Amino acid sequence: MFINNQKLKKANELLDNVLGYSLDKYQRIAILNNDLRCLIIAGAGSGKTLTIIGKIMYLVKILNIKEEDILTISFTAETVKSLIEKLKSINFLNVDVMTFHKLGLNIIRTFNKSIKISNENILKYSVYEYLENLIFQDFYSFNQMCKYLKIYGPYKLKIKKYKRIYQTQKNQISTLFIRFISLYKSNNYSNFNLKKLSKKEKSFFYIALKILKIYENENLANNSIDFNDMLNKASNYVLKFGIKKNYKYIIIDEFQDTSFSRYNLIKSIVDKLNCHLICVGDDYQAIYGFTGCNLDIFINFEKYFGSYKTYYIPMTYRNSQELINVAGNFISQNKMQIKKELKSLKKIDKPIVIVFYKNIKNDFNKLLDKVAKKYNDILILGRNNNDIFDVIDKENKFCKFNLQYNGKNIRYLTIHKSKGLESEVVIIINLTNSILGFPSKVKDNKILSLVLNNKEDILNEERRLFYVALTRSKTKVFLFVPYKNYSIFIKELLKDYLKYIEVIKF
Repeated sequence: MFINNQKLKKANELLDNVLGYSLDKYQRIAILNNDLRCLIIAGAGSGKTLTIIGKIMYLVKILNIKEEDILTISFTAETVKSLIEKLKSINFLNVDVMTFHKLGLNIIRTFNKSIKISNENILKYSVYEYLENLIFQDFYSFNQMCKYLKIYGPYKLKIKKYKRIYQTQKNQISTLFIRFISLYKSNNYSNFNLKKLSKKEKSFFYIALKILKIYENENLANNSIDFNDMLNKASNYVLKFGIKKNYKYIIIDEFQDTSFSRYNLIKSIVDKLNCHLICVGDDYQAIYGFTGCNLDIFINFEKYFGSYKTYYIPMTYRNSQELINVAGNFISQNKMQIKKELKSLKKIDKPIVIVFYKNIKNDFNKLLDKVAKKYNDILILGRNNNDIFDVIDKENKFCKFNLQYNGKNIRYLTIHKSKGLESEVVIIINLTNSILGFPSKVKDNKILSLVLNNKEDILNEERRLFYVALTRSKTKVFLFVPYKNYSIFIKELLKDYLKYIEVIKF
């Protein structure tokens, strides 16, 4: 449903200047609809934030929607702060902008004004306290834990074996329980079909629920709530009592990273208010499946929200056409992706440079010298936090992950932390074919599959992560690669996209 010609003219005049930019035709089409449910698929570097700001301007200035009747949700405190500052710069002061968790907490505080945010260490403490001490107070629970760890023998001998195994694998075992409980809550599981679980899974699940009960009692005693329950309990409150705010439009940013708990909260609100729902995101950049985010909610939007319209924003203002040709074809190897054709007016003949090295630290310095002579803004990306220390010494100033190198700005980030950012040039490191390389071959414990909605192969998300890394660059991407045993992603690039690649050998 679109507006009449007179309002359309005013709307287009309005969208000629959104934070100093004139929006393109795809952004305008996405903004000028008034569908009850719509999904806006915005490619990397396509001006997603401008589109959201433009949508809010259109609602207020053209459709005369009150600012306080608009809720905008983003995923991090940083992106929320950025959106608020941008809205303030155009004198929009009363639009609600918050994270999912802040929204949940606000709803809960309408019923319990004094409730506090739980200390994240309480869950860790509950796990450690139970596995180290309390488990010995319950004969049945201890035997269940022994079954899970495959500890057999007389009771006293099992205690000795358990203590020895737990002390040597304390971090691994405790972390598994912490992740399981967090994902269990994140996906809002209230029951399991225990008949489908193996004996080992039942034993683990029994212990996890024991710890969960201790953890929840601790929060109850402190009148505190954790981040998962900010969503779960808020959803329950809305279903039972409704919501005080009478939102007419809800806009969600980075929708590809929605978990089932986030979905439940939004679904409960839009059903109660029958308000408009505008979801903006890019399934190509869904990289948080390991935290419980469920790409199916984005891919199969209708299954979760009913009839809707899809709008594409395919123009990228960051990457060259040649780079997105490679990145787009590369990500399309995943079956669970929405096919789309991104476009750019920027042309760079060979935007990808593969740099083969023999001596990792010496050759990295050579590369850095080469890049710093031509570019001012340099972003180094790694798969893991400590990847940077493979290429520089720990005592180097790079320990602070930010360096002025010959007067040039150089940053180091993991790829996960780089999402939403851009740089003049990007260098990607740790492109080795190893367990901790890129793609990572670290597999989750099978027990976590019980609480993970995402049943994809681990390589699919690694492929999306590589896509995110490639598309941070405004100009060229330098891939720092060993001569031997290099990443399967590099092999694929060399095999299928050689015409877009420059090769340098040190």
